[in-house]
Amino acid sequence: MWLSRQMRPGAAVPGAELGVTSISGGQAGVVTRGEARKLPVYGPGGYVWQPASGGSVLVIKGGTGGEETCVAGAKQAAAPEGFAPGEVFIHAGGGSVYLKNDGTVEVRGGHVKLTGRVDIEGELYINGEPYSPCYC
Repeated sequence: MWLSRQMRPGAAVPGAELGVTSISGGQAGVVTRGEARKLPVYGPGGYVWQPASGGSVLVIKGGTGGEETCVAGAKQAAAPEGFAPGEVFIHAGGGSVYLKNDGTVEVRGGHVKLTGRVDIEGELYINGEPYSPCYC
């Protein structure tokens, strides 16, 4: 009886919190209630991302006391106009890739570099105009 009164449940640890990155990179530092460093960063499969310093990120906590933490994502930017469920928009700085449900792929940026073999099936538009090669 005495022992059961002495044992109190520990404080609940939230499963996830919003934090602000203090150190950017693949091993991020994040401030939630305190600062945690060298947190692994996770993202969707096939996608490489590193949070920028000062960004708002989602921190997931696991383990019995919430001692295992990782950065799982960041707050999304506004979607482009007309964005539909199932579409993908990837952006960084001034460049972006927009994969639309109708099969359209929009690549935007000041400088687009494609290396290796590039196959284009269907119509090619450059600056909104259909491309027609010149066989001069």
